[in-house]
Amino acid sequence: MKISGFTMVKNAGKLYYPIQESIRSILPLVDEYIIALGNCDDEDNTRQLIEEINSPKIKVVNTVWDVKTYPHGSILAQQTDVAKSHCTGDWLFYLQADEVIHEKDHDAIRQGCHKYLNQADVEGLLFRYIHFWGDYNHAFTSNHGWYRNEIRIVRNQRDIHSWRDAQSFRVINDFSKEKYLDKKGTRKLKVMQVDADVYHYGWVRPPKLMAKKTSHFQSCYKDKNLREEQMELISSVDFGAMERIPEFNEKHPFVMKDRISLFDWSNELNYSKHLNRTAIHKHELFKYRFLTCLERLFFPKGVFNFKNYTIVR
Repeated sequence: MKISGFTMVKNAGKLYYPIQESIRSILPLVDEYIIALGNCDDEDNTRQLIEEINSPKIKVVNTVWDVKTYPHGSILAQQTDVAKSHCTGDWLFYLQADEVIHEKDHDAIRQGCHKYLNQADVEGLLFRYIHFWGDYNHAFTSNHGWYRNEIRIVRNQRDIHSWRDAQSFRVINDFSKEKYLDKKGTRKLKVMQVDADVYHYGWVRPPKLMAKKTSHFQSCYKDKNLREEQMELISSVDFGAMERIPEFNEKHPFVMKDRISLFDWSNELNYSKHLNRTAIHKHELFKYRFLTCLERLFFPKGVFNFKNYTIVR
C-alpha cells in the first residue's frame, strides 16, 4: 500500500499559514508529498519554507493561478487537482495549508487505509474537524455553521475531483472545468469515518494578517485579483467576544509547538462575553446559536447541515 500526501498553496509565508507544520504532520504517514506551488508574490517565502523541511518525499509542481479561467473559488479546486494528478499512491491524503494532523491519530489513519484498501465501495475516508478561532485555546467542533466532518483521504481515481472551493471532493464523470461549481453530473463520494481529527488553524492569525488573508481569499472569487491597495482597505479582523467561544483544553499536535510559542496578539482580542461591534460573525447570530443548542440537546449528528459524502453502510 502506498499513500501520497498532496496540497496546493500560494503566499503561505506572507499570509501566516502553518505550511511547514501541515506538511510535517503527515510526512511519517506518506511515501511522497506533492505540492502545487502557485506563483507567489516576490516578498513571500513559501518556497523557502518548503525547502527547509528538507525531505526527499516532497515534490514541488510549479503552477500559475488563473482566476479568470477558474472564477468563484474554483481556482482552489483546480490547483488541488493539479497536485492530485501527480500523486502515485493507492490512497491520496489531502491537507490544506492551514490543516494539521495530530501524531496521536497516525495509527488510526494507517489502520483505516489498510482496512479499506481492498473494499472498492469505499472511495474516501472522513475526518472530524476542530476549528480554532482567534487563538490556540478556543475552538469549534460541533457548532452549527462549522463543518464537523470532511473527506481528506481519497482513492487515486481520475474521476474523483476537488469540488467548488476545494473544501471537499466529488466523483465527476465527463469532467469539464464548469463542473467544479455544479452539482449536475457529479455525485458524492462513498466514505468511511476514521477515528482522527483535522486541526484547522485557518482562523488563528494576528488580526491584521487575518484581514489580509481574507482579502486574498476573496480575490479567488473574482475574475481578477484584488489590487494590494484594495486589500489594505480591510485593516483588521475583530474576532468578537472570545469568552463565547468553546475552550480547547487538549494537547495540540507536536509540530505546532514552536508556532504556538510565537502567539503574541492576545492584547488585540476581546476576552469577554460582550460584543463591541455591530457586525457579528455567523456563529454569533441567534439563529446559529439556537441551532447549536438544539443539536447538542437532541440531534448529536446535526440538523440542517449539508454533507458532501455518503457513509457506506
